[in-house]
Amino acid sequence: MLFDSPVFFAFLIVVVAAYWQLGWRKQNLFLVLASYFFYGWWDWRFLGLILLSTVVDFFCARTIARSGNAVQRKTLLTISVALNLGFLGFFKYFNFFTESLAHTLSAVGIQVNIAFLRILLPPGISFYTFQALAYIVDVYKGRLEPAESLLDYALFINFFPHLIAGPIQRPSHLLPQVQAPRAFDGRQFVDGLMLILSGLFRKCVIADNCALLANAAFNGKMGPPTLATVALGTYSFAWQIYGDFSGYSDIARGAAQLMGFEFMVNFRQPYLASSLQDFWRRWHISLSTWLRDYLYIPLGGSRHGEKQTYRNLMITMLLGGLWHGANWTFVVWGAIHGVGQSIERAFRTGESRLQYAGLAHGWFRRIVIFHVVCLAWIFFRAQSLSAALDIVGGLRILAWKPQLVTAYKFLALFTIPLFLLDLLLEARNEEFLFQRTTPPVRWAYASALVLIVALFSANQANAFIYFQF
Repeated sequence: MLFDSPVFFAFLIVVVAAYWQLGWRKQNLFLVLASYFFYGWWDWRFLGLILLSTVVDFFCARTIARSGNAVQRKTLLTISVALNLGFLGFFKYFNFFTESLAHTLSAVGIQVNIAFLRILLPPGISFYTFQALAYIVDVYKGRLEPAESLLDYALFINFFPHLIAGPIQRPSHLLPQVQAPRAFDGRQFVDGLMLILSGLFRKCVIADNCALLANAAFNGKMGPPTLATVALGTYSFAWQIYGDFSGYSDIARGAAQLMGFEFMVNFRQPYLASSLQDFWRRWHISLSTWLRDYLYIPLGGSRHGEKQTYRNLMITMLLGGLWHGANWTFVVWGAIHGVGQSIERAFRTGESRLQYAGLAHGWFRRIVIFHVVCLAWIFFRAQSLSAALDIVGGLRILAWKPQLVTAYKFLALFTIPLFLLDLLLEARNEEFLFQRTTPPVRWAYASALVLIVALFSANQANAFIYFQF
């Protein structure tokens, strides 16, 4: 049930229509059942897994909050964290570590025959695991009162708009909304529709068309890697993944608003960032703030000197990379961002602070950061580390093919509109264009989006990239 498919929107219409006919407690029960149906549509075999973790986390958190025994509280926290990370580690990284072990032994001349058990990845496990961990930690730290109703907690974890690919909802933000009655708000409902249309434009028009170029370049259909083909593929993937994930986030947020819920903003024009630190304040905000609050700060943050700060940055970004998938390419991707942020910090805090500020100013700085991000995207997109290094090696080859002119024109056609849209949203401080204008203008814009999506959607559909994480 893809978020850009007619089946999903038929499901959403039925759910929303029935939802507003019910009272508050029945609304929550109905949404939990609808969310389990949605998850089971993806893969019913893992319903038991998410049900088990939901029940265990609920009772552990409630007992932690009521207990005055420090040992018991820590034991229950350990049980909950171990269960969640154990499930995540086993299902997501089992194949990765066994294959890495086999390759390592083979490199030193030890041939082993390991019978691999291919482990299927439960949909959305990375997202709902981090949400559950935030909940149990916040309750343990006394920052949050636990849910008294298993139904409320199940809805907080399993609410279908964010269940498969986020945004990762903070307990202090979403849980109170689940626990309180919701009244229909016409403005919020229309805003939700506008977000959904904005998301469809980003996904179906921008991301899916850029995917045609990115797939051709990274799959070798344009020939051996050269500067021209690598740049084309990398720029295409950069806008593909941005359009794809920001589009998904808009659709998820819009779907939630149709039912009276507000999700956190997950993207704020990340390719206008003037530093890597700024990039992570704008890109996948729900993940970056989670990593900051539940990993970087507990490690010590920047409180214990520069060396410890660099260490904490690297650990956070390496684990953030590994969170995305069981492949060394994601580790390298995280390392590039960790090293880059460490270098930025060294310039900001060292003697060359003023020189750094003067040399890298305004648009020059934004362009440099965009290309550092694009370099990292090569490793994120490549199927293996060796493939990524081959692609990077192609940057030295200055060959050109006349047919690439058409490909670059196609890329410009589907990236410049999103770039200009981001400039407008940044200047107007809006989540979608014409957010604060009169209803006739908003409906005219909505009609234009419908027409654009109908006319310019790519012929070849591509699944949302972050569904695999």
